[in-house]
Amino acid sequence: MNLHLDIQCASAEPVPDEDDIRRWVLAALAGRRRSDTEVSLRLVDIAEMTTLNESYRHKTGPTNVLSFPSDLPPELELPLLGDIVICAPVVREEARQQAKALEAHWAHMTVHGTLHLLGYDHIEEAEAEAMEALETDILTALNYPCPYQDNLPKEHADA
Repeated sequence: MNLHLDIQCASAEPVPDEDDIRRWVLAALAGRRRSDTEVSLRLVDIAEMTTLNESYRHKTGPTNVLSFPSDLPPELELPLLGDIVICAPVVREEARQQAKALEAHWAHMTVHGTLHLLGYDHIEEAEAEAMEALETDILTALNYPCPYQDNLPKEHADA
């Protein structure tokens, strides 16, 4: 699979390097996408994420990750999978609050957002369990710990 990844950084916060982000996106796509794929990933600050979250989800304040799957007609046969937006300050603060390594949490949010582009969701309990299991498999294969450890507060990314 050939991945075209457009990364836009609009945050003053430190963010992972492009190689790590590419590795995380590719891990989420592995075996689930065989053709050329294009993904845009924007790393933002609190103000931009708050605006997006309020505009698209009608929820107050920022969230950690939002995904916008492409809804192009299939007959166009374009490789655009969609857009992911991750809020760097929220990811940093969540990692601190949950006593997680920052890199591991970035990997989780990137995988989570990518899976949403592929159609995975966590609205229903069965969907949430399936998505969490898949995220855990992907992240542990990348040598990160399970993001849903029992001793940590369980919360879903808001994508």
